[in-house]
Amino acid sequence: MLHQRLTALSRLILSMLMTMIYSSLPLMAQDTTTNPDSALAIRLKQITGTIISLEDAISHAMDKSTEMQQARASLMSAKAVLRRELGMFDPALFANWRYIDNQAPTASFFSGANVLETQQTIGQAGIRMDLSYGTHLETALNVRKLKTNSSFASLSPEYDTDVSFSIRQPLLNGFTMSARKVLSSAEKSLDAAQKRYDQNVLDISTEVEKSYWDLYAAERDFAVQQLVREQAKALLKEAEIRAKTGLVGPNQVANAQVFLAQQELALYDQEERLDRLSDQFASLIGHRPESGMKRFIIGDQPPQDFTISPVDEIVSQSIQDNLQLQATKKDLERARILENAAAWEALPSVDILGIIGGNGLAGTGRAITFNGQTFPPPESSTLGDAISHSFNRDYPSWSVGVEVNYPIGSRTGLGRRDEARAQVIMSEQNYIAAERLLEEQIRSSHRELENGIMRLQIARDQVKAAQEQVRIGLIEYHNGRSTAFELVRLAADFAQSQQRYSQELVRNAKAAATLRQLTSGKYPALKTN
Repeated sequence: MLHQRLTALSRLILSMLMTMIYSSLPLMAQDTTTNPDSALAIRLKQITGTIISLEDAISHAMDKSTEMQQARASLMSAKAVLRRELGMFDPALFANWRYIDNQAPTASFFSGANVLETQQTIGQAGIRMDLSYGTHLETALNVRKLKTNSSFASLSPEYDTDVSFSIRQPLLNGFTMSARKVLSSAEKSLDAAQKRYDQNVLDISTEVEKSYWDLYAAERDFAVQQLVREQAKALLKEAEIRAKTGLVGPNQVANAQVFLAQQELALYDQEERLDRLSDQFASLIGHRPESGMKRFIIGDQPPQDFTISPVDEIVSQSIQDNLQLQATKKDLERARILENAAAWEALPSVDILGIIGGNGLAGTGRAITFNGQTFPPPESSTLGDAISHSFNRDYPSWSVGVEVNYPIGSRTGLGRRDEARAQVIMSEQNYIAAERLLEEQIRSSHRELENGIMRLQIARDQVKAAQEQVRIGLIEYHNGRSTAFELVRLAADFAQSQQRYSQELVRNAKAAATLRQLTSGKYPALKTN
């Protein structure tokens, strides 16, 4: 009677083990993206945490990740620099005012007073601007009011005005190239910053996606480890029952106990790894699980099937489309602009100067007495009359000239030119190195993704084979042709096969994400089933 009960109990335990093992195999007919077995699916659902989708994770990262904020700040800085340099060509109003009160002893009879007292008010106002051609323009109105005690001053107060329009145009020293070199450089810098910002968006999205799939693999490994731990418990119970009936020796019980202890420790390691990856993921996206939850739980499944173009085609297209490479090219163009300007600036400067203007005079007339004769006062007029004379050019003035500056030896200009040429060479080599690295990375990711299809199939077959080994091992164990130690080894192989399947599944998804990052979102495209 006891033997029949033990046999029935053994069969029940065997049935439970077989159910768990069969349920941990991938049922390809139902779903090809995961191992949709009931036991593993149940274990995955029992893992507590805040469920998050990949789309939500990327959205949080775009809003809160420190890398994204730094990328935005870099783009903002480039825009600010361009705005500052554009302001260098904005017109500027200027004005100044001075009041001078002066008393000076005189020795000349014609000073009109023994102590000449003058009060002057001098004002200037106008507008000036620099053009992108290197031209400097300035329009100014100068006004001087003079009050004096000189007996020979026929106007007091006297208003002197003049209006002038001046121009300075460099001929050799860079002309347009040198004049707007800083602005052109800022424009290229902004273009590069915009490209790098767009690439940063892709980089951060890719980093989040990779971390997301790492967390997915950790969840699967944790669930698989839970199943292996349960199998170890069942194996120990069976070994203890069989040892009591004399079917096995105590060494097999000890083997089962050691295996259970190993799996218990491994379970703690897997849980800590899962929580650590969840914490890293939370830091990356700048978002924590909801209150009461210590980890994130993955809500999406990694893709598997991709349609990708031949690698040479992808490399050729990516050299044109890769945003980081485009930004490096903008840096090269910026260096060439500065080199071209430096070459012009190394030449002597030859500037044409021109001024055209008009003068005006007005004031309150006074009679002048000299040598007993009184001269009638001139007609009085106002400051407005003087300004009108200046603008109407009733009393015109003009001048033209040339200014030449030739530094002996030209060491400063030539040194700057050579420095700019060296910067161009370095930028060219940076671009070549970036292009070569891009091609190397694309070929590596493309190869990994192509081989990933076969690797994943091999991993599936390995799981099937490990499952079959465990099934046969259990039968042999119950028939006395195998030992608990052998079952321990087979169970460990089965766990490793499951974990390798998870690794290959995630490896493909991460390789696809990397290829999409390197091609700036062009490849690979998901296959539509």
